[in-house]
Amino acid sequence: MAGEFRHVPVLLNETLDSLKIRPDGTYVDCTAGGGGHSAAILERLGANGRLIMIDTDPDAVKVLEERFAGCENATVVHNNYIHIKEVLLSLGIPSADGVLADLGVSSYQLDAGERGFSYHTDAPLDMRMSKTGTSAYDLVNTASVQELTRILYQYGEEKCARSVAAAIERARARKRVETTVELAEIVKSGIPAKLRRTGGHPARKAFQAIRIAVNGELDNLPGAVGDMFDVLAVGGRLSVITFHSLEDRIVKNEFRTFTEGCTCPKEFPICVCGKTARGKVINRGVSPGEDELADNARSRSARLRTIEKIN
Repeated sequence: MAGEFRHVPVLLNETLDSLKIRPDGTYVDCTAGGGGHSAAILERLGANGRLIMIDTDPDAVKVLEERFAGCENATVVHNNYIHIKEVLLSLGIPSADGVLADLGVSSYQLDAGERGFSYHTDAPLDMRMSKTGTSAYDLVNTASVQELTRILYQYGEEKCARSVAAAIERARARKRVETTVELAEIVKSGIPAKLRRTGGHPARKAFQAIRIAVNGELDNLPGAVGDMFDVLAVGGRLSVITFHSLEDRIVKNEFRTFTEGCTCPKEFPICVCGKTARGKVINRGVSPGEDELADNARSRSARLRTIEKIN
């Protein structure tokens, strides 16, 4: 299965340019996946450069280890990007010149039916990027209606969250919800017919919400972005690719905190707080161009934000 891992790097050229890669620099790909972005970064590094590739998915790690075997300046780490500080500390790396995080589910994870991420293929409910911990099956069959409603509304921005959660409760009262197609049909039944005809597949938002909840994607993101920024050397850059508005909003807000300077009241004649900006925003949301959209429809919602550490 590992050999089938495929990854189409989104916003590749824009990302490489945003990182301002130096041949002798140290770079971290926090979500290396199939290694698309990593391979392109490695091509720009010289013998003294170094690349650290992190991924929480064991399938991805196997592919990365095979693909980059023999690359002396490339290191593959099976871990979650929320532990970036611990990873670099364990490798004896004091700081990085660039960090990349390509968030969300990979093309491989969507296409591998047995992983249970997609409503297009019938498979056991799973959705765990790490293949460990609470699965979508556990969440769907044990979470309260109130919790399901919160998840669907907060993480999926599903307007029919309450009725969809109620539909799930009715279905699991008869039997446990076991597969992706079962869940997709249940979700569909909880959405009024007139709303099913707009906005794509009726289960899209619910599947996104459940996946986010299962993997703790949004809960961990603010702290992770802070840690990614903290490990940068002065002059280093952090680039984050998001795929939906909730992620993008978090990244945008975190970046804003890094650029804040003095917070003293305006009536103070001089600064007494001593706060100075730590970062400078390089771009505020780069989107794919027409050529990329034509080649890779899944890139349509991608946004790239980059910040440089100045202090």
